[in-house]
Amino acid sequence: MAEFWEEWGALAYVAAAMWAFFEGETFVLVAAAAGATTGLIDPWVLMVSVWLGSFAGDQTWFTLGRRFGPAAVKRIPGAERRVAQASALLEKYGTLFVLTFRFLYGIRNVASAACGIARMDWGRFAVLNFIAAGIWAASFTWAGWFLGALLGPERLLWGLAGVAVAVITVFVLRRLLKRRRAVVASG
Repeated sequence: MAEFWEEWGALAYVAAAMWAFFEGETFVLVAAAAGATTGLIDPWVLMVSVWLGSFAGDQTWFTLGRRFGPAAVKRIPGAERRVAQASALLEKYGTLFVLTFRFLYGIRNVASAACGIARMDWGRFAVLNFIAAGIWAASFTWAGWFLGALLGPERLLWGLAGVAVAVITVFVLRRLLKRRRAVVASG
């Protein structure tokens, strides 16, 4: 990550914004931690970059949801279920949902679309989205920064490797469990 920043310079922040347009928690954590251990990444510029990228991404999904609605969701495998979950949370929690959905794994992009499908006021969504994107960007940037400063380069690398192995293990086990349940249910 530090080599990427060293090689690309200011364009690396543009790449961070584009990454945050879609997702980016892990990217932001790792970039900030690398910045803390190498000094090559400015945490303030990183935070603003991913703030704007995250905001723009969710505004785009909101607009797409508002414009194309449920018909588009039907074309994306698995999206209907996630939009239904997001819509239920939006109906129950309203403003709180918009301020926090980007912290709920797996529904960030569909949550924005669900807000558009639900015909939430554009201005209200934009203001709440801007605030939430700032909270998200600051949280992950500074969590990564403090983690990098606390652990140092070598322990950070081992910690990241451990997290990656744990995530892959959980993913594989969930898939295997889902297949096993399908086999048991069918017969």
